[in-house]
Amino acid sequence: MWGAENAAGPGEFYVTDPDILVKKWLDTDIDEWTRRVVRRTFDPDDGSPYWLSRRERLDFDPYDITRHEELAAFGPFPLADLRTVDPADLVPRALRRPLAGRVWDTGGTTGAPCRVFYTPAMLRHRAAWRRWSFVHEGFEPGRGWLQATPTGPHLIGHGAWEVADLYAGLVYAIDMDPRWVKRLIREGRPAEVERYTDHLLDQITDTLDRRGIDYINTTPALFAALCRRSPEHVAALAGARLSGTQINAAMHRDFRTALDGGICGISYGNTFGNAAFLGDPEDGGPLPYMPNYPQVTMAVVRKDDWRSVVAPGATGQVRLTVLHDDLFLPNILERDQAARHIDTEWPCDGVADVRPLQIANTAPEGLY
Repeated sequence: MWGAENAAGPGEFYVTDPDILVKKWLDTDIDEWTRRVVRRTFDPDDGSPYWLSRRERLDFDPYDITRHEELAAFGPFPLADLRTVDPADLVPRALRRPLAGRVWDTGGTTGAPCRVFYTPAMLRHRAAWRRWSFVHEGFEPGRGWLQATPTGPHLIGHGAWEVADLYAGLVYAIDMDPRWVKRLIREGRPAEVERYTDHLLDQITDTLDRRGIDYINTTPALFAALCRRSPEHVAALAGARLSGTQINAAMHRDFRTALDGGICGISYGNTFGNAAFLGDPEDGGPLPYMPNYPQVTMAVVRKDDWRSVVAPGATGQVRLTVLHDDLFLPNILERDQAARHIDTEWPCDGVADVRPLQIANTAPEGLY
């Protein structure tokens, strides 16, 4: 019988120091974990229907994979498949059918969204890492939050649950459809982009005018717009937690100044996997992130050769691998570039100074 990915049950998060959970995961041998996930995924009877259907087209036996680095044999994962495949087919049959839970969408920057199913164990793993970040960044439990992020089918909106159930917070929220903004950008309608941004800022400031909100969880782009329009609202906050790709050291410094002593926590990631911020750079150095290991690993590879990892500190394209018990997505080539970052506590590489690989109206990042 396969376990629930070494994840604690929901109740354990209230009594377990998140450092204990994270240390347990960081002590995991990545090669052993890789063998575990690959064997579960390709089990002839209980494996993933999607991967079992692809097995005969592979020129190797997946059971011969014994080390994490050998996952390169699968090649880059075809993200286009996630636009058409039933998300349930990616999940091993070891989970009883019919599946019950949420299907999450990507932002649909370059077309129809990709969709993946998250099991309860996957959500707990994500939430535990998020709680670890809250603690290390200095956010206090039991405070009031405003969730000003994409909503509906977007996993980032699940942060409202994580704050409420995981950190005993009282959470307000706004409505936000990031796909609409990206569509407006692609169609060359900047006036309407500005109008929709104003609509979001109206929701945010209206909510912040209520007493009892200490922290905001939003994207760097939307927070920058809030700083420009309503600096007094920002200065009154005890902190902000920002998730997205468009942030650099100068922006982070400006955000901390705007918060007037408040906390500015950040994270990097998407629907497939996240990475935790390691702390404020002391000397204006890079902004480093480490992945939510071992279920998420990252590498920085040459833009012209996805197999070749760049030297530490060098810049390349982000390559992400998802190794959940119930979701296997090897070698996702992200639309982001970053510097390769190494931390002695992590058994895998991290990233620093993340930014879009390219910015164009055909593939806009919008309010992320």
